[in-house]
Amino acid sequence: MGTYRIGDAADLLGVSADTVRRWVDGGRLAAERDAHGHRVVDGADLAAFARTLAESDRAEAPAGWSSARNRLRGIVTAITKDTVMAQVDLQAGPLRVVSLMSREALDELGLEVGSVAYAVVKSTNVVVEIPR
Repeated sequence: MGTYRIGDAADLLGVSADTVRRWVDGGRLAAERDAHGHRVVDGADLAAFARTLAESDRAEAPAGWSSARNRLRGIVTAITKDTVMAQVDLQAGPLRVVSLMSREALDELGLEVGSVAYAVVKSTNVVVEIPR
């Protein structure tokens, strides 16, 4: 599977490189040194760690479980609304998620720029791509 440098692991986890270094220094995430002396994380170890992070995020999720397993915690960065519809932009780590909803739903949720919210994604068709 390969290894990931600290910065690459941070990008994949949606945190800073300093956070990953603290996790490594604290023993939460295993890392070794490569031939150049850089700390690297084994891909399988990183995947397992990412899964535990997701499970802990799910445990902190708002009450009311659903069958959707793709829950992205983020901050509302923009809202565009008219009398019928609204567009809500959410930044979840390195991901920008855009949701279109009714104006009524927006008002009921009480969302505003700066609110913490979850993008919950349930889809029957998900495309997975690899970087080139």
